[in-house]
Amino acid sequence: MLDHEIMAERASSLGEAERQVIKTIAALAPAAGDRAVRLAEAQKAVWQYFVQRELCGFRRHAEVIRDLNIPPEVLNGLGASHTIRQR
Repeated sequence: MLDHEIMAERASSLGEAERQVIKTIAALAPAAGDRAVRLAEAQKAVWQYFVQRELCGFRRHAEVIRDLNIPPEVLNGLGASHTIRQR
């Protein structure tokens, strides 16, 4: 029973992290506002999402990078560990 609850919480957290990535990536499109701030928010959201995925056992992120259309400029702010793994 506890295992089921833990898995449900992980799935919920992962879903919320993905929604945050989608939201912050979408916020990069408008020209209004400080793009540097919005880029930093997107980078933070993507980093948190990747950490959450890795905690759930997902080590490769290439599919979600493609599916969520995460721009290279966001990935470049994450450091080498995630960009190297995508090759």
